[in-house]
Amino acid sequence: MTLEHLGRTPADGESGPHSVFYDELVTRNTGVVSAGEQSALRDATILVAGCGSIGGAAVEPLTRLGVQRFVVADPGTFELNNLNRQSAVAADIEQNKAAGAAERIMSINPHARVTVFTEGVTASTVQRLTAPSQLVIDGVDVTTLDGWRAKHLLHRVAVQRRLPLITGWDMAGSQYVRCYDYRRIREPFDGAITVEDIEQQDTWELLRRAVPLRRVPAEMLAEIRANHLRQDYSFPQVAYTATAFGVLSSHMAVRVLAGRRVRQEISLDVHQLARPLGERWLTRLRWPFELAALVPPIIRVMRGTGAR
Repeated sequence: MTLEHLGRTPADGESGPHSVFYDELVTRNTGVVSAGEQSALRDATILVAGCGSIGGAAVEPLTRLGVQRFVVADPGTFELNNLNRQSAVAADIEQNKAAGAAERIMSINPHARVTVFTEGVTASTVQRLTAPSQLVIDGVDVTTLDGWRAKHLLHRVAVQRRLPLITGWDMAGSQYVRCYDYRRIREPFDGAITVEDIEQQDTWELLRRAVPLRRVPAEMLAEIRANHLRQDYSFPQVAYTATAFGVLSSHMAVRVLAGRRVRQEISLDVHQLARPLGERWLTRLRWPFELAALVPPIIRVMRGTGAR
């Protein structure tokens, strides 16, 4: 189902009540966000595909920065176990996540325009999702192969349309953010993951290809080693790590929309930043041992599933 939320006055017109509201909304950005960057934010349309931990974290800072045109897509609904990190409250349980994101946008800026796709990213929606957009925030779920198929489809179309795309991966206390600037990169995932890989590899191998091992924190390596054989396993995710994606991606969006380049990858480890120096070094020394302990069982799993 596709829904459209229109603001009280057309977002295209910069006069009357909307102009007064918008100018006051972003007035405290002045001195940090330049006039040119603010203009780019005001005029852009951003696609947020997947409105849970990653996409949901980006919605509010982007709206508060001054983005007022969104396309949001997610087929999922809020569950109680989402509330530890996602932008939802108990009353939102069973609500579609994209519809929830639209409500949050409109509650901040009632003049915004939001198009909602409750079907998520599919072969029948992906062109309509991307057509009006200048930037993609990719928060599509990667816990299932169907999620990976949707994610790869989104990246393929972003390549075709030459759209910059920002995605993220939260791992324990670490947030890994990757910008695939498909105005310059000509293969989905920069060639690391193909359509064939989606059908032939398991989710563990796809994750390994998407996130460099050097970016995975020691405690996450230990968690994977202890649980990689469990069919019911879900990655632990916490509020501050998910929120970190909103922090990083919203600033990256400002630069990208204004025509400025950004780093291809950023890794922020909240746990390491908070640890005293001695504990930081112990954690760094622990990392190669955790990796060495993880590799043999992963190799056995790959051989057992016939992975290349």
